[in-house]
Amino acid sequence: MKEAVFNSYVGKVTSIFSISQEELFSKSKRRVLVDARHLLYYLCSKRPMQIRYIQDYMSANGYDVGHSTIIHGIAQVKDKVEQDVDYKQVCNELS
Repeated sequence: MKEAVFNSYVGKVTSIFSISQEELFSKSKRRVLVDARHLLYYLCSKRPMQIRYIQDYMSANGYDVGHSTIIHGIAQVKDKVEQDVDYKQVCNELS
């Protein structure tokens, strides 16, 4: 049921970061890709979407991620939102 929401956020995040879906779900640790994944986790969590569902949808797209990694990513974005007004505005627009 939440998969459509997840896929919608994937499209928005890839557009904002000017990356492809293949890059988003790749194993690359490039900063832009990590930031994009973190934002995706954050947006899904705000929906609210359970972390287990986020894991399942990421896995279905070829990217296996742990529960703690998703929690860490969400925390990273929360910190950025609190410190950076522009980042907060982007997150609000995407939600």
